[in-house]
Amino acid sequence: MLSKEIIVNVDSRETRIALVEAGKLVELNVEREERVVGSIYKSKVSNVLAGMDAAFVDIGLERNAFLYVADVLPEMDDEYPAARKETPKHVKIKDVLKAGQELLVQVVKGPRGTKGCRVSTRISLPGRYLVLMPEADNLGVSRKIESETERDRLKKIGDSIRPAGFGFIIRTEAEGRNEVELRKDLEFLLRMWAQIQEKSTRVSAPGLVHQDLSLIYKTIRDVFSSDVSRMIIDSPVDYEKALELIDLISPKMRARLVLYDEPEPIFEKYAVEAEIDNLLRRKVWLKSGGHLAIDSTEALTTIDVNTGKFVGSTSLTDTIVKTNLDAVTEIARQLRLRDIGGIIVLDFIDMVNIKDRQKVVSALEKELRNDRTRTKISHISPLGLIEMTRKRTGETITELVTETCPYCQGRGRVESGETVSLTIERELRRMCAESEEDAFLITANPDVAFHLIGSIGEVVDEIERRLKCAVYVRSNEHLHIEKYEITPSDLEQMELQMLPCQPDEIIDCQVVHNPFAASPRASAWLDGYLVELENGGKYIGKRVKAKLNEIHRSYALGEVVQTGKSDKNSNGK
Repeated sequence: MLSKEIIVNVDSRETRIALVEAGKLVELNVEREERVVGSIYKSKVSNVLAGMDAAFVDIGLERNAFLYVADVLPEMDDEYPAARKETPKHVKIKDVLKAGQELLVQVVKGPRGTKGCRVSTRISLPGRYLVLMPEADNLGVSRKIESETERDRLKKIGDSIRPAGFGFIIRTEAEGRNEVELRKDLEFLLRMWAQIQEKSTRVSAPGLVHQDLSLIYKTIRDVFSSDVSRMIIDSPVDYEKALELIDLISPKMRARLVLYDEPEPIFEKYAVEAEIDNLLRRKVWLKSGGHLAIDSTEALTTIDVNTGKFVGSTSLTDTIVKTNLDAVTEIARQLRLRDIGGIIVLDFIDMVNIKDRQKVVSALEKELRNDRTRTKISHISPLGLIEMTRKRTGETITELVTETCPYCQGRGRVESGETVSLTIERELRRMCAESEEDAFLITANPDVAFHLIGSIGEVVDEIERRLKCAVYVRSNEHLHIEKYEITPSDLEQMELQMLPCQPDEIIDCQVVHNPFAASPRASAWLDGYLVELENGGKYIGKRVKAKLNEIHRSYALGEVVQTGKSDKNSNGK
């Protein structure tokens, strides 16, 4: 069996969890923003689309969520056909929903691109061994449990403990577990459902009723099983929380939970950071010398297999088969690693022999069994193409950490301002540990600087508190979004050189939008120094006179005192 480790890196703005098998990164999960998928909302129906048999519902997020008629009716997931009910085909959306109606919904797919979330009224609450489904009356067993004897045993336990008015699915992790363990998990989920019901009576629509659990919790629940040798966490606080959770759901695994307290960043120690850098590249090299080319569009993802440097040693046929088989292993890994979902087309090198084609398909099926996300594949076509699907619940890793390139009119992708700011923060941590200097100047693109400073300096203030050093953030609009500079220096010298103004000083500046400044606030840049204007919102795009009230290392707080002429072409310097 392959050795498996879970490596957890916790920062103030981001949690990253890597699953490593036999020394290679196979899954990467990143949590930055508010958790949406799996969360439960009290929603209000905005409008019913009879022609699409669907409705838009307001759950309190930026975009309305999409609700299909099939997600309103009582029907179980396709993955568990034994627990499925047939949907009455004659039922239309207008028969079950009307505008203004309030209902409890759960997010099943996160927002992607310009699309909002997809939601369902069929609530499901995953536990360690069970998935509880309130207001259902069916019992299902995961198809990944292949032994009929074990399936029958678990069904008998399920029938004996299932309360009236509830359905549930017995998860793969329940294999080999006894009735006491399953009952304990069920009681935990029933308590959670009771709390959700109680809170839903107090929350006004639209509003959040239950936020899905943290990434660390879900990893312990879903991934930290008996085949994982250890889970290493670099945050003492989250380590203690994880211990409490392990004691609750799987005490025997306690010894496998490890606190990492070395000065070297955990992802560098275990060579994960370098693998993440490769994750964003289009070309992926194979052991044989061939390579994959991965391209994604809104409709589908294509993966093209090429022989590259590999010329083989016997015949062209053997070279092609060897490259295709080598590609199969890496394709399965990249699907998990990048969390690619939706329609996927695999373009293997053409093979004439039917047996060779079947060998490649069989190898792909075998590799995909290690993927916890549901996949379906078709047979290989005469052109060497395989069409497949992989269940998608939200953004891919690439979509999460990059954004549409502003320099090429959207034909490519670059790292987002938030991603670059997190990279800077990690590099700054490393430099603080190695340098004797007590102050650092960071120069970055304005989009990146906004993320580093945060709302009224909350991010940079927290960075200074944790790293115990002085940080000066300055913007340079001429820097590419992925470029930045970090310069160490003496605090006294930095203090003299880097503060451009004094309290009560009146400055001339141009007001710009700050993504972290809620109305009526806005901002201005003064030679790269951020000025937050508490009343600047209505002056965006205009030159103004502003009074500075408070001066900090990376930002100042002030207010507009006099309006100048509109001058959208000025740079505010």
